[in-house]
Amino acid sequence: MSSVLVVGGTSGIGLEFARARAECGDDVVLTGRDAHRADTLAKEFGARGLALDLSRPLEVAAALADMGRVDHLVIAGVSRDDNKVTEYDIDAALRLVTLKLVGYTEVVHTLRTRLHDDSAIVLFGGQAKERPYPGATTVATVNAGVRGLMNSLAVELAPVRVNAVHPGVVGDSPYWQAKPEKVLTTLRTETPTGRLTSMADVVDAVDFLLRNRSVNAVELTVDGGWLLG
Repeated sequence: MSSVLVVGGTSGIGLEFARARAECGDDVVLTGRDAHRADTLAKEFGARGLALDLSRPLEVAAALADMGRVDHLVIAGVSRDDNKVTEYDIDAALRLVTLKLVGYTEVVHTLRTRLHDDSAIVLFGGQAKERPYPGATTVATVNAGVRGLMNSLAVELAPVRVNAVHPGVVGDSPYWQAKPEKVLTTLRTETPTGRLTSMADVVDAVDFLLRNRSVNAVELTVDGGWLLG
């Protein structure tokens, strides 16, 4: 049985990963901004929920004070940000940069003494870094920054392994399910596999990065070859 912490585990892929690992018998803790929501969702599958807001990094240490040994750490917290240079929202940009780069790093800093030689970390990026779209100014930038963070942590925390996963369009995620079907149909035609990535696909990829002891400082793209479209 492994001790698993999923930061950003109350929705989407983070929640699916936390559920999958708990159902495998692991000791799972998930976090979200809202304490009641995190606790309620966690109890549905025998996990434990904590309140943690990555955009408030000065509060991270207190939020994780009761965490013990961590075998597998997944930092999946994201924030949707539609921010164009022509209409630049500085507050929104600062929140996302803080959440994903400073917040992610502070979680690792806080837990550094609770990691061990066989621990593994997976950071979440995204394919906007490779295929930006109007409004992705900050998203593309921070997802590219995840690469530098991954490499830096892999060197500094060695032999702890640190990898990153970069999902493409995850068709059955809450975000993409809210899009018009014609949008999803177009995206399928642009994907060589003819199907969109599923949350189960990403969960499987994250599990691989955590469990394979020879995979380190790897950015794993999970998009069905979408970037080739």
